[in-house]
Amino acid sequence: MKKDLGVVQAVFPMPVLMVAAYDENEKVNVMNVAWGMISAMNQITLFIGRGKKTMQNIRVSKAFTVSLADRAHMKEADFFGIASGNKMDDKFERTGLTAVKSDHVHAPIIDEFPVVMECELEQEIDTEEFHAVVGKIVNVKAEEGVLDEAGKVDPEKIGAILFDQFRNDYYAIGEKAGKAWGEGKSLM
Repeated sequence: MKKDLGVVQAVFPMPVLMVAAYDENEKVNVMNVAWGMISAMNQITLFIGRGKKTMQNIRVSKAFTVSLADRAHMKEADFFGIASGNKMDDKFERTGLTAVKSDHVHAPIIDEFPVVMECELEQEIDTEEFHAVVGKIVNVKAEEGVLDEAGKVDPEKIGAILFDQFRNDYYAIGEKAGKAWGEGKSLM
């Protein structure tokens, strides 16, 4: 029997995405975003609060990067979610992480995270109910160590973390459970 829980954010898992952008002085800011998704073949949509420092930077630079947070850098990723760039001028510097300039967009790449999408700001959507940015993915970079023999990203090698909104916990990606577009074929 199922029990009523009321209104909760019941989508699991949620990605732990590190969104980075430069301000008008080329200063790096990074934030932790769990409410984001691929919305087209070359597009990502992120739900970011209107007043967030990284959102202000995206408006200025018209570009941003989105990295997949990994278990090895969970402490820094969590810090990027609890510290505000509007209140803490040295937020990025406190982590000791390294930022390098993207070759494809005017945005920083956080070198320690294994997979990064380089994005141009395509659209800002602002309604009474939500605020979102849509980015055009112009390139994806990945550390060689997280690639398989065919040169594709291997999720088991990333060590990516996921956000659990039920209990506010992080989980690491586990083993492969099945093959998409294959497991259900027997029901066709």
